[in-house]
Amino acid sequence: MNTSIKTLNATERRIIVNTLEIWHPFWQHGLCEPIFEIKETKDEFLITNDDKKIIDGISSWWVNTLGHNNPYIKEAIKKQADLMQQIIFAGFTHKPAIEVAQKLKSFLPDKYTHIFYSDSGSICVEVALKMAVGYYFNKFGKNKSKIVAMEHSYHGDTFGGMSSGAESVFNYPYRKMLFDVIRIPYPKKNEEEKTIKAYEKILKEKSDEIGAIVLEPLVLGSGGMMFYEPFVLDELYRLSKEYDVMFVLDEVMTGFGRLGTMFAYEQTNITPDIICLSKGLTGGTLPLAATVCTKEIYDAYYSIDKSKMFFHSSSYSANPVSLAAASANLDLWKDKKPLNEVKRINEYYKKQLPNFNNARILGDIFAFEADNSQNNYVSNIGTKLYSYFLENGVLLRPLGNTVYVMPPYCIKEESLDKIFSLLKNI
Repeated sequence: MNTSIKTLNATERRIIVNTLEIWHPFWQHGLCEPIFEIKETKDEFLITNDDKKIIDGISSWWVNTLGHNNPYIKEAIKKQADLMQQIIFAGFTHKPAIEVAQKLKSFLPDKYTHIFYSDSGSICVEVALKMAVGYYFNKFGKNKSKIVAMEHSYHGDTFGGMSSGAESVFNYPYRKMLFDVIRIPYPKKNEEEKTIKAYEKILKEKSDEIGAIVLEPLVLGSGGMMFYEPFVLDELYRLSKEYDVMFVLDEVMTGFGRLGTMFAYEQTNITPDIICLSKGLTGGTLPLAATVCTKEIYDAYYSIDKSKMFFHSSSYSANPVSLAAASANLDLWKDKKPLNEVKRINEYYKKQLPNFNNARILGDIFAFEADNSQNNYVSNIGTKLYSYFLENGVLLRPLGNTVYVMPPYCIKEESLDKIFSLLKNI
């Protein structure tokens, strides 16, 4: 077993309790599984206190795109930290916020005119839903507060995100606290028309009540890396416009190259009304999110009447240091060279396909089911596989029995070889 894996003994646990014991996210402490202490990172590696290298096969929960400790982004963070860390963003602005708005605009169609900064993917989805519902209220006095979402989806762990996401073990204890969301079926291969027709039926019956449809484009991440075809988004968008419903894409995971294009919607024939961006926005260095929308939506809040302003903020909105990281990250995306790395990884994946049953690939994602049982996020097989990978120096976190690889784009072939040698043995 990797000697960097350590389980705390009783004395060590008492020492921690005498301070504060850390409660880790998505972690069942009752299983007493080992927790690593990482002292530094480099490229695709997490490096432990005793200098063991762990290959980060999931980009540290999908955030790290360009590699850990990227020198250009790191230098930008240092420079900004010397000047200013956080200021109120209501009635004030600063250079990093302006730079990111300018640079991000160069990657987006002219349709998008306004950007709202927040600090996490969950929150930027909340912002999008509030924007959409508030648009109809401010402009038309309509209560179009219903939301449509897809089965098996995931949009974060705040209450709006949990409501929009699938009913699952993630949100089951809070189900009576969540607002009602109308579901459309996941568009399985060769069954896409069922999803399209289901949405059309809903719109014919309830479009006067529906403010927005929110979707993960082309892949349902936490639902089990479930892929679907781009034309589905084309058709759902067409129907949304026909029935006057805001079309929101949650590109928190898919943005910044994950699926082989800068943004997932570029593989379709549409541009949504609102896009939600976060994980790759800073290259995976600091928390930041952006909700990007059209002038039409912004104008619904533009008034001399203060009661029509957009009532949303957080204390750390538009953090200058995070935005400096995002600005540097966008510099590195200027010529879209990172997409060449995604293509390189994708070509590597294609060579591995014959070794796996039911494997699927899309951009930087390789996924397959470890057995044929029904997927269950808390299944024992996922826990066992997680331990097996770590014992061999690789970080992969299966989604139940769905095993997936989603590394930083800088990953070397040697590291990919190690990952896939382990996968072939399970």
